[in-house]
Amino acid sequence: MALDLLQVIEQVGREKEIDAAVLIEAVSAAILSASRKTLGATLDLRVEFDQQSRCFMLYTVQKVVETVMNPHVEISIDEAHRLHPEAQLSDEIKSEMKTREFGRIAAQTAKQVIIQRVKEAERESVFQAYKARVGELVGGIVQRVAKGNVIINLGKAEAILPPREQLPREDYRVGDRIRACITDVKKLPRGAQIVLSRTHPGLLAKLLEIEVPEIYEGIVEIKEVAREAGERAKVAVASRDSNVDPVGACVGYRGSRVQAIVRELMGEKIDVIAWKDDPASLVRSALAPAEIESVEVVPETHTLKVLVADGQLALAIGKRGQNARLAAKLLGWKVDVRGRGEVLQTRQEELGEQIQPEGESAVMVVESSTGTDIPLAELPGIGEKLAGRLIEAGLDSCQKLADASEDALVQVDGVGPKTAQKLIETAKATLASRNVV
Repeated sequence: MALDLLQVIEQVGREKEIDAAVLIEAVSAAILSASRKTLGATLDLRVEFDQQSRCFMLYTVQKVVETVMNPHVEISIDEAHRLHPEAQLSDEIKSEMKTREFGRIAAQTAKQVIIQRVKEAERESVFQAYKARVGELVGGIVQRVAKGNVIINLGKAEAILPPREQLPREDYRVGDRIRACITDVKKLPRGAQIVLSRTHPGLLAKLLEIEVPEIYEGIVEIKEVAREAGERAKVAVASRDSNVDPVGACVGYRGSRVQAIVRELMGEKIDVIAWKDDPASLVRSALAPAEIESVEVVPETHTLKVLVADGQLALAIGKRGQNARLAAKLLGWKVDVRGRGEVLQTRQEELGEQIQPEGESAVMVVESSTGTDIPLAELPGIGEKLAGRLIEAGLDSCQKLADASEDALVQVDGVGPKTAQKLIETAKATLASRNVV
């Protein structure tokens, strides 16, 4: 009979993934509860599992005292010596009791105790199993939708997909099979609550791992993921093998790999870029397809100041600032995107505060008008705006303008090849007329 009971315990343990020791404890508690119903609550009863005989043993325990006040739980020292010659005061004497047939109420109590303990053990087993799987991708079937929450059957447990973790414009119907990422596991009185997400960046990373063998094998590494769920995402990847293109591996032939994920995420656009350790270089790729003119790194404020042509500003920022926002999430830096026109206007306003006292020229003033420091304003054909742009480019004297190359001058806003050549010739002619060598 004991062997049959142990076989049942082992079988239940395998089916429900519960440790046999937990079930043995549950049966011990059930026997103890039933014994107290039958024998009364006055005795100090204990149940132990004997590993050798593989049986449950019921004992009554009595404390060794000089004067017995309660014979149900106490035993005199003389009586204790007859049972155990080495017994001392305050020792506990255990006496085995012959188990008798339990009555209907006692048996029902034992059954309820076992059921309750098994449920508790099963809940704890589920909690511990899924707590260790936070961040993993799981698949399940939609069981029901209640108050916006989608309840998903994972097989051995139920999970919840809250409204905030659902993709926009995605409908969930009973019987649909979906994949989601485990973001949290909470312990509640009624059991473990497994929280899933379809918006978490980790979901995109796990889907890429499934679709791209190079990521699964560790050849290509996902460095960072930034998402605005259902709209757009950016993924930075790097290759551990110089012969493997990380972007090409993720995109696949004619985009087959990335398109499979796009369909899974309800049309979410995915930009895959090559990771670079230099943030200034990485932000150029992150803001693609916009063309970046320059990037200033400000470590003190952890900011990247990005300068683009006015025609590229809208493209760099993106719809409702989405492109720049995702780039900032991807890099972990604050990204300040500005157009050249805006920057020049700001600088001119700042420079305007440094102009000479009222009545003097509004053009940037050069202190000396002799030698090589001939003010640009004195050169024919150069207006105030052009002079300001040349000074900002570092060409703040006639000599520097004469020594400049055409390639350097055409980098100045509003200066083309012909204008550059003409400016250099004018500067050289002015120096020659003043006998400046």
